[in-house]
Amino acid sequence: MPFTAPSWVPELPPIPDSISVETFMFDESYGRTALSKSKAPFTDGASGKTYSALEVKKRVDHLSRALSKELGFKPDSGSEWDKVVACFSLNTIDYLTLAWAVHRLGGLLTCVNAAYNADELEYQLKDSGAKAIFTCLPLLQTTMTASKKVGINKDKVFLMDMDKSFTGGAKNPGHKTLDEFVQAGAGLPSFEPADKKWGPGEGTTRIAFLCYSSGTSGLPKGVMIAHSNVIANTIQICNHESQDRADMKKKLGVSEYTEYALGLLPLSHIYGLVVVSHSRLYRGDGVIVLPKYDFKQLLQVIQDFKIVMLYLVPPMIIHLTKSREIVKQYDLSSVRACFTGAAPLGKETAEDLLSIFPTWAVRQGYGLTETCTVVCMTMTHDIWFGSSGSLLAGYTARVIDPDGKEITEYNVPGELCVKSPSVVPGYLRNQKANDETFVQFDDGRYMKTGDEVIVAKSPQGYEHITITDRIKELIKTKGHQVAPAELEAHLLTHPAVNDVVVIGVPSEREGEVPKAFVVKAPGSIEESDALLRRDIMKYVEKHKTDYKRLRGGVEFIDVVPKSPSGKILRRLMRDKEREKMKKQGAKL
Repeated sequence: MPFTAPSWVPELPPIPDSISVETFMFDESYGRTALSKSKAPFTDGASGKTYSALEVKKRVDHLSRALSKELGFKPDSGSEWDKVVACFSLNTIDYLTLAWAVHRLGGLLTCVNAAYNADELEYQLKDSGAKAIFTCLPLLQTTMTASKKVGINKDKVFLMDMDKSFTGGAKNPGHKTLDEFVQAGAGLPSFEPADKKWGPGEGTTRIAFLCYSSGTSGLPKGVMIAHSNVIANTIQICNHESQDRADMKKKLGVSEYTEYALGLLPLSHIYGLVVVSHSRLYRGDGVIVLPKYDFKQLLQVIQDFKIVMLYLVPPMIIHLTKSREIVKQYDLSSVRACFTGAAPLGKETAEDLLSIFPTWAVRQGYGLTETCTVVCMTMTHDIWFGSSGSLLAGYTARVIDPDGKEITEYNVPGELCVKSPSVVPGYLRNQKANDETFVQFDDGRYMKTGDEVIVAKSPQGYEHITITDRIKELIKTKGHQVAPAELEAHLLTHPAVNDVVVIGVPSEREGEVPKAFVVKAPGSIEESDALLRRDIMKYVEKHKTDYKRLRGGVEFIDVVPKSPSGKILRRLMRDKEREKMKKQGAKL
């Protein structure tokens, strides 16, 4: 028996499948809040710089004209794979302006994690086939190093405009900026957007974004996100939250209601890209953009802009609960709800937050890059701490046991498999991963999430999804995902490492951090453990980005536990580590 959305969720309207994301976001005939009645889509939290919704629409048009001339991209010829643009930048108010301009040309944007080092950026540029890259001054040096290695000329490296308070005094050495393109585009001929020639269903095959997901083995995989996937999940989220929005209108006695949301989470991440951006802007809301996490600045921005909806990750919420005296210095009375995702929020942490802000609705959701974000979420009228909420309309979920048998009972764990118009077409040039991830049931194509869940009824009597374990073994730290196998493969190149297993260990501030259990190579047995441990940790620091570092430490063991087939028994290591930490009195 498959599971579906509860009875209170409105039926999902038809999903447009022959238009681009850009058309969907700016053409009012597809249901968005009127541009004239919408808040400014993005506002710089530091400077207050902003553009109205109508101005953003014009900027998208002008930027697309200038990029067409600069890069030779024609909207009426070539596929999206001929027109790949990378964005390796901290959050700016024009991140989505760039994306929509590329869509207008029939191209795709590959979103790069701003925490990447040069090697990781090089891999994504090469794998995606990017023809040009937009970055920002703080990341320019990394960009130049990587782009040179993949053959992107420096005249194809452009800059996103950013408030000087975040650029560290760096000066533009002569790269063209997005604002300059917009100004130049105003004087260039207009053209019809690429999707004017699309036929029925073409939006389900045309790729809008190429985001990279950390897999359980090997290098990150390019997730191909179609235009209809973004459109579908935007509609699904708005549909799921429609009663909440209707309640606000009734409470305030208004026919139109819009609000400000926090845009701190990386716009390169699917959470920031779809949940924070597209779904909010479609409803006419405004997003207050911050490029990095600064606790006091965050509180100041909430106060100054009267932010109503906070999008956070658990470590940020923990910081709030641990900083009550600082929090008291700011007026956060505008906030009515807090939404968290990317990692589970503990029941105790949620209750701690509610004890400080009893009027807040503390909501949680669950999703993946491969589902183009939200699968389920809790709503104000049905919050159940520990749960990730109810399925969105349009989702069908099945839970299967390790033998592939379907579980139809409540409270029985199994792997979550989902079907939805937001589920992506697949991975770029990776048939093995596609075959492992996307499976066929009698009612259609499903995605195996790799997450173990239980389905249970909330106190209100509605079905909820609760994530109980991660079959894929990903380590979630600071809102990022780390593949243990990636670190293991790297550590095995260290001369002192004979075998290794990496797991995530609990961290109060960061959710989880990587820890390596190392079997020393024969020649290093006599070396000092302390010196060797330090050398191994520095080896990772030198080659991997910050959140992948071994903050959980290095421990030496005699043998890595494995199954008869050779599979690492990572869960056994996790259980042993948790038991050890429990005996030491650590908070899990």
